[in-house]
Amino acid sequence: MSIRKIARALLSVSDKAGLVDFARGLAALNVELISTGGTRKALADAGLSVRDISDVTGFPEVMDGRVKTLHPKVHGGILAIRDNPAHQAVLQQHGIGTIDLVVVNLYPFEKTAANPKSTREEIIENIDIGGPSMIRSAAKNHHDVAVVVDPADYPSILEELKTNGGTTLETRERLAGKAFARTAAYDAAIGAYFAGSESFPAKLNLSFDLRSKLRYGENPHQRAAFYVEPGVKYPCIASAEVLHGKELSYNNLLDLDSALNLVREFDEPAAVVLKHNNPCGAAIATTLVDAFQRAYEGDTVSAFGGILGFNREVDEAVAQRIDDLKLFLECIIAPEYSPQALALLKSKKNLRLLRVGPFGPATPALDYRRVDGGLLVQDRDTSGDDFAKSEVKTKRAPTSQEMTDLRFAWKVCKHVKSNAIVLVKNGAIVGVGAGQMSRVDSTQIAVRKAGEKVKGCVLASDAFFPFRDNVDAAAAAGITAIVQPGGSVKDGDSITACDEHGLAMVFTGVRHFRH
Repeated sequence: MSIRKIARALLSVSDKAGLVDFARGLAALNVELISTGGTRKALADAGLSVRDISDVTGFPEVMDGRVKTLHPKVHGGILAIRDNPAHQAVLQQHGIGTIDLVVVNLYPFEKTAANPKSTREEIIENIDIGGPSMIRSAAKNHHDVAVVVDPADYPSILEELKTNGGTTLETRERLAGKAFARTAAYDAAIGAYFAGSESFPAKLNLSFDLRSKLRYGENPHQRAAFYVEPGVKYPCIASAEVLHGKELSYNNLLDLDSALNLVREFDEPAAVVLKHNNPCGAAIATTLVDAFQRAYEGDTVSAFGGILGFNREVDEAVAQRIDDLKLFLECIIAPEYSPQALALLKSKKNLRLLRVGPFGPATPALDYRRVDGGLLVQDRDTSGDDFAKSEVKTKRAPTSQEMTDLRFAWKVCKHVKSNAIVLVKNGAIVGVGAGQMSRVDSTQIAVRKAGEKVKGCVLASDAFFPFRDNVDAAAAAGITAIVQPGGSVKDGDSITACDEHGLAMVFTGVRHFRH
């Protein structure tokens, strides 16, 4: 097991959570405590005997604490290989004592840099130098030295010391890996700060924290885990609170993210029913319960086993309607739930309920997609209301109701897999065609899904029509108005076809492919 006893520990932490109890536990095991600045003061104030780092180095902390642990008597004591006679001779020659445990967490650079009130000087001063150096030294020499960078590890370390009289090599290896991951993430955050507004730096360093290991990925034979960006606060799947239900799956998380991003598009009470990363139902109404009912009616067959998303508090009326329908659902995600709604929905044992809190404006961010040997990076498609610059291209302009429905359909279409066609009537989806290789196939699927409800509805297409066949198919089905980006060399053919059939057509000038 290669047990290494701990005689001396160096503690220098910014986050002092659990510090005093941990230090007391070490002292009770006759471990000598060495510390710096504020950490030493916190331990001394708690009545612990602690040696100042300056007593060890024989040199005072200088330059406002910028230089205190960068000294051979610190790093020599950490890096010396215990079984190497030459290293031991150097220790003896220079009066260097070994350090067996390094407990360090770093200046809060990420938190300081994220605070809009922080000055540049404050941010720079929160770039830790001595801390990462000690962490790396201890992690490199993990065969002999234990390094702790996370207060969550304090209890297990104390328990191991009590049980084994020291740390095992397995533990020290685990801690070393965690330590190098921490310094890598820290350096990545500093690099991102200096990259400033440069969206695509020459080297991209990403850092995510493990939230949970998942039972499996998209399929049972695939391993999977959920990682989150450090410090995420805004309403999203990473910050969502799970209130009820069994463990979330890989596919659940993908679908919940899609449902949330769609439903937050609307100011009116809105509900979405999502299945396999595509909305099969979505609606707006004056009340949330009516929005849900109309969203469900968009495709009652596909709704089975789906995900529900809401942009308002789920109240008792919504929960009761869900219960009345006896509809099997995987998950619900919403800003909030009333106590009555929560009690009713919790009666469904396996239904996952997630709360994200009040919605805010969309947060600008980058999207990442893995390809073999690389990573594709782009801005997230969070563009504003494309209708602000939309143009009517046909002889007949849309009616007021048609324009309202076109606007709704366009927002939904942005969240449907390409080639995407969305049919809407009176603020609710009536048919969706998604992920087809031919746009006219998507149109035909959406029309078939809509059935009799297709008469008098409007159509949104995520990209331009390359031929007039989509317009002809729409007109034959009874669709009355179309919204699309435009931009095809044959736009004129589609416009002419609309005029021939008496359809209104609006161009937004913006494409919303979703591959």
